[in-house]
Amino acid sequence: MLSLDLTGKRAFVAGVGDNKGYGWAIVRALAQAGASVRVGTWPPMLNIFIKSMERGKFDLSLPGGGEIEFEKIHPMDAVFDTPEDVPEEIREDKRYRNLTGYTIQEVADSLRDELGEGCLDILVHALANGPEVKKPLIETSRAGYLEAVSASAFSMVSMVQRFGPLMREGGAVVSLTYLAGERVIPGYGGGMSSAKAALENDTRTLAFEAGRRWGIRVNTISAGPLASRAAKAIGKIDRMIDYYRANSPLPDVNTAEDVGNAAVFLCSPLSAAITGETLHVDMGYHAMGMPAEDQLGGE
Repeated sequence: MLSLDLTGKRAFVAGVGDNKGYGWAIVRALAQAGASVRVGTWPPMLNIFIKSMERGKFDLSLPGGGEIEFEKIHPMDAVFDTPEDVPEEIREDKRYRNLTGYTIQEVADSLRDELGEGCLDILVHALANGPEVKKPLIETSRAGYLEAVSASAFSMVSMVQRFGPLMREGGAVVSLTYLAGERVIPGYGGGMSSAKAALENDTRTLAFEAGRRWGIRVNTISAGPLASRAAKAIGKIDRMIDYYRANSPLPDVNTAEDVGNAAVFLCSPLSAAITGETLHVDMGYHAMGMPAEDQLGGE
């Protein structure tokens, strides 16, 4: 019988700050499959995240018994590669002042120091941010555009650069993208569509380079819309969900669990020959070329 057993595997999931988004669903699925999980949480969300778990606000139970147990929760701000990249105003911000080791290089170094070389099997990039996402691209500033690409796309490149040497051969990297990287999605602005296009192209290039260098696979999941806390910044997420439900080949919307399960598959030996792929988990919406009008379907 085929099995998605990840017992003995260690995963690092970057971009988990609450229990509503795709990052949490991936953590849940990895834990259910038996993997040990560490997460990287944006420093301004760190205390809220930890206190919410301590106060029982998150459902940590797993289907079939047991609970999610984090091996460690790391503060991580993926727009900074090294400590030298952190501006003074950020270092002195009250949400950062008492924290250390939150750049990508420092988090990778902490794993190496604590666990040694070859300590990681799975790396998940569940990060995205665009400060001007509500602005049409034609009104986006240079600064807003570059911030979107930095936080949502180059952060993936930086993570593979720095975590790749820690990964065992046969390891897997998975990120999250969106259809706006391939098609026009009105309302998804601020350079975020460009960032997702870059992320998907980088997935293919990193699959080749990291595959040849470390023997690891790199894939991305193009997920449908989810009314997560982060997605609400778009402002039209509920309308997007309704549109997907009405027009997808499978007339519904994917769940966070659907994406979590797909991520576990891409991290498992069952997908050993899959790399450089953009896997759509969106009830088939990406295949549509026009609205699914009832009268056309009826005829």
